[in-house]
Amino acid sequence: MEKNGYCIQFMSSRIRDLMFRTTFDPKTMEGDVILNVSMIDREDLDDVLGIFKMVISSGLSVSPYLKVISEGESIGDLKVEKGKVGIGSVCSVTIDGVLLKAGIPINPKLGGVVQIKNGIPIRFTDVLTYASTTVDPLEVLMSQGITSVSEMLRSGSGKILANLREAPMIARDGIESCLSDMMEAGFSGILEVGEPNTRVLDVPVERDHMGIVVIGGTNPMAVVQEYGIHIDTSAMSQLIPFKEMVRIEDLV
Repeated sequence: MEKNGYCIQFMSSRIRDLMFRTTFDPKTMEGDVILNVSMIDREDLDDVLGIFKMVISSGLSVSPYLKVISEGESIGDLKVEKGKVGIGSVCSVTIDGVLLKAGIPINPKLGGVVQIKNGIPIRFTDVLTYASTTVDPLEVLMSQGITSVSEMLRSGSGKILANLREAPMIARDGIESCLSDMMEAGFSGILEVGEPNTRVLDVPVERDHMGIVVIGGTNPMAVVQEYGIHIDTSAMSQLIPFKEMVRIEDLV
């Protein structure tokens, strides 16, 4: 689709491009990962890192690794303005890229809000399909103020951000092996793996496929927002070598 000479890129196309460009290997801990990049006021850095650590410790994030970008520094085409600090965190599409590199034809389907009750995921309550939007669904949903991730952390019940992917059920063994490697590398972003030909969190999947629900990499940002701290997030923003990232424990 073109408008005034410019091609409109839907999120489904952008995600597939990023998946192909991901080179991270969970066994060697090397290669490029996809980042979500958030900008905050410099004076909020300690508070924001404390919130990130709390969310990461609870398992409601993709990875415990972050990259802090100081005032005046750049990451890709993003430059940190005066008085600001950038925080890069691993985007969940990195997991899709790793699955793809393992020969598994993964199909990113939608992003949405998942209701959690007493620690158990119940259903998607709000969704946006990647094929129908030119902006990241989780960015849109986070901006609507409909998450309650901090409440989920306190009580075990609330609404968090997550994504749904589909994969052929014949690839199940390969998926489980690959996700196990990711968990050993510290990537704990899998919320639920559905059974073949079965709805997952109340969303139907294609015939002969299975659904994989991945925790949204923007959940820490949602909590920062819920605490009333201004944060500006660009999801699926950059690819960088994983070796440039450090564990949250080394920052807080």
